[in-house]
Amino acid sequence: MFSRILISGLFAGAAAGLITALLQLYFVQPVLLHAELYESGELVHFGADAVSAHPELPGFDAVRDGLSIVFTMLTYTGYALVLVALMSMAERQGHEVTARNGLMWGLAGFIAFHFAPGMSLAPEVPGVAAADVGVRQIWWTITVAAAGVAMWLIAFGGNLVSYLVAALLLMAPHVVGAPEPETFSGPVPTEIGALFAARAFGIGMAAWALLGSFAGYFWQAEGKRADAAA
Repeated sequence: MFSRILISGLFAGAAAGLITALLQLYFVQPVLLHAELYESGELVHFGADAVSAHPELPGFDAVRDGLSIVFTMLTYTGYALVLVALMSMAERQGHEVTARNGLMWGLAGFIAFHFAPGMSLAPEVPGVAAADVGVRQIWWTITVAAAGVAMWLIAFGGNLVSYLVAALLLMAPHVVGAPEPETFSGPVPTEIGALFAARAFGIGMAAWALLGSFAGYFWQAEGKRADAAA
């Protein structure tokens, strides 16, 4: 069982992580690099001169972008190992796991890790005002954990009480409220921040959809291989 979890998680995470890294390099990194020009003061929002919305940005950097790809693959491999471990628990309870319903697992992961915390603590570009990072990390962790349990209850609870508890878990962190800065400030145009948040959510959803599908596929394939070997 352990080898099945390990192999499925490694293959699913590496495949989804590589695709996600390429999507991030194309869609997200240019927005971040643009924001950094304002953070450094190279560009000034509402300055004396008009500023182009399409500045010249650095091209591909083998070291920087290569490390970004590796880090993303490692991150999604970690996610995949957690996801596959949960899939093994569900299968032991009699639930079939396939590439098709793996997509639903992936979307549940996106809700837990991206959408739920992002509703109150949106993805941020460099240079914007933010609360203390330690407090934000604590709130983020609690929100992700609550949303993860809620997704499990919705999928496998099977009764009204489970659904009500799931709803409360999803709402509670936002009712309490995410940590916010004392004042809002920053040199980056709001249009860039909005574009970054939108692309971060979009690519996050695509990444988790791929991760869930790959995890379900490799989990099912490894199960068939183990059965054939037996």
